[in-house]
Amino acid sequence: MENKSVNTGLDYGSGSIPVLFRKLFLPTLLGMIFNAMITIADGVFVGRGVGPEGIAAVNIIAPLFMVTTGLGLMFGIGSSVLAGIAIASKRFDKANSIISSGFLFSTLVMVALIAVCFFSDEAVARLLGCSDILMDKATDYLLFLLIGLVPLMWQCIGMMVIRLDGSPKYAMMCNVIPSVLNIILDWWFVFPLGMGVKGAAFATSISCVVGGVMCVIYFRRSYILKFTTQLTGFWTAIWREMKIGSSAFITEIAMSVMMFTGNIVFMRSFGENGVAAFSIACYLFPLIFMINNAVAQSAQPLISVNYGKHDFNRVKQSLKVSLCVAGCCGVIATVGIGLGARFIVSMFLDTECEAARLAIVGLPIFATASIFFALNIAFIGYYQSVEKSVRALIFTLIRGIIVLVPTFFVLSHLYPQIGMWAAIPSTEFITLILILITFRYRNRIFTG
Repeated sequence: MENKSVNTGLDYGSGSIPVLFRKLFLPTLLGMIFNAMITIADGVFVGRGVGPEGIAAVNIIAPLFMVTTGLGLMFGIGSSVLAGIAIASKRFDKANSIISSGFLFSTLVMVALIAVCFFSDEAVARLLGCSDILMDKATDYLLFLLIGLVPLMWQCIGMMVIRLDGSPKYAMMCNVIPSVLNIILDWWFVFPLGMGVKGAAFATSISCVVGGVMCVIYFRRSYILKFTTQLTGFWTAIWREMKIGSSAFITEIAMSVMMFTGNIVFMRSFGENGVAAFSIACYLFPLIFMINNAVAQSAQPLISVNYGKHDFNRVKQSLKVSLCVAGCCGVIATVGIGLGARFIVSMFLDTECEAARLAIVGLPIFATASIFFALNIAFIGYYQSVEKSVRALIFTLIRGIIVLVPTFFVLSHLYPQIGMWAAIPSTEFITLILILITFRYRNRIFTG
């Protein structure tokens, strides 16, 4: 029993790396896919039940959802990395203090953000690029979405800590159950009840509450990680969690920037139909991200625990497995989206409308980003897990903001009909080249 406690629910320190990765990856992948299905379901039911204006309005507000997820991922990754290192040293009280501090501080930050959005809903929508035509639908979606943002953040943090504690299947269910519930409620609120975008947001909020509560109550029966009121070194822990997890937060912010910039470019070129077409890509991108984040997060406890034990050979082996699986996932996503573009678009919109025609042309170009993105996320996850947070942050900023924003505007100007669709693949490719160059010349684990 003692050995089980030291190694949490899985023996990260001496078990077979491929076997451990598989035990983590399969439930994590399913959980992440179901998590992404929450936003995709909103898009499908709103697109079919409300139309292009509805799906465009949802896409305008979606960056707020990304910001919340980003906060959760930042504190989730930061907490789990630091707690994993503490567990490797058998400092269980410190590990508990770390995760408790992360939950508490992030909740306070999220409550403050919700208050701002509630009392300034139209101003927030304007800031996100909302037009007068979309304003009513956008603010309706925003106000009903606010209900579920705090538990959504609990869910993001909890899933990572729960996997570290050795319960990947329970972490998976924290995604699967809310996602299935969301699909059922989306249909009920949007169609039989006719609530439109408000119904989609309300369904999302209810499902997030369920997922968040499931994560919180887990710690009543966990292996070793539990909530505590003994928050020793609170501000130091918060700072280190934010430092380690900052690249995950910036990744979500980058997706928000991608959506915000893309909305501007597509609105300028094609109007509301352009935003609706781009929205379909924006619904797919979180799914691509979640699949590849599942790879990175499955490797994270393996890397961080063995890094804490200074077993760099196991760290190296974990990274190799992560990169191989990420590459396979990227290829599958690229081929699947490219060949299935018309079918994917038909799930959201009538394929005869202008927005659908734009999306059918653009999605195969957009899909080429998947392979580069998959490898980038695997490398960034590795840097987070070995406390090289500055390097992870730099690459995240490069792929998410520094290169992406100008590439959007330059390519849309040079190639007005399709250039904006190539902005994300071009950015991910450039980032991967820079990561590989840096990794080749600066990584000591692989070079000895």
